[in-house]
Amino acid sequence: MNLSFHQMADPMSQFEVKKLFELQIGGIDLSFTNAAFYMLLGVSLIIIFFGLAASRGKLIPSRSQSIAEIGYGFVANMVRSTAGEEGLKFFPFVFTLFFFVFFANMIGMVPYAFTTTSHIVVTGALALLVISIVIIYGLYKNGLKFFKLFAPSGAPFFIYLILVPIEVISFIARPVTLALRLFANMLAGHIMLKLFATFAAQLFAAALAGTALLGVVGVLAFAMGIAINALELLVAGLQAYIFAILTCVYLNDALHPSH
Repeated sequence: MNLSFHQMADPMSQFEVKKLFELQIGGIDLSFTNAAFYMLLGVSLIIIFFGLAASRGKLIPSRSQSIAEIGYGFVANMVRSTAGEEGLKFFPFVFTLFFFVFFANMIGMVPYAFTTTSHIVVTGALALLVISIVIIYGLYKNGLKFFKLFAPSGAPFFIYLILVPIEVISFIARPVTLALRLFANMLAGHIMLKLFATFAAQLFAAALAGTALLGVVGVLAFAMGIAINALELLVAGLQAYIFAILTCVYLNDALHPSH
């Protein structure tokens, strides 16, 4: 009983990756986990939502069609304002990336659900995908001129001795910061939610045992938990936006490395 309560109260237990069913192929562990399930759930919800909204298109849009059109326009304007009209060729990628992160974050806000974006392996894979596209397309489109990104024109020669290393380090740090920002925000927020919820439950239990003052503190802890939950909802949406708009900024460097 004590062990089960400890597991329930442990703020890190919610991030544990668990196997839903075993699968071994050629000695490689390909077991289906809760992380894979919730990523698949997020992708399925995106496809279902936008599929239904698109299939029921009307001149006077329904509520779901309006939300889908607002989401479409929001991402399109983000790409256009950051990377220009030429950047719209990457619109499908940015659109998919934004809503994948957004749905993953929002699913994680459901009690007892698993937050896939709270794992560095997930956010790291997304960040590496972004920077790989930037490098590959930048070299494909601009050739060696892509490296002008690290040596902006117009500076004195001796400045390049300092500027180039700084720009190279900054570029290498992009996928690291992109991954860590999303991972750290979702991880920290969910830990705080679990701590305040557990703290409030323990205080209420102590109050029922006869310590009324702890019940008052429990109410305050519960109210703080609600406030943090509202803040975490805001952060969940904001982090999806930040991830997407930084992706657009990096894609703009691939399109216009000399700027």
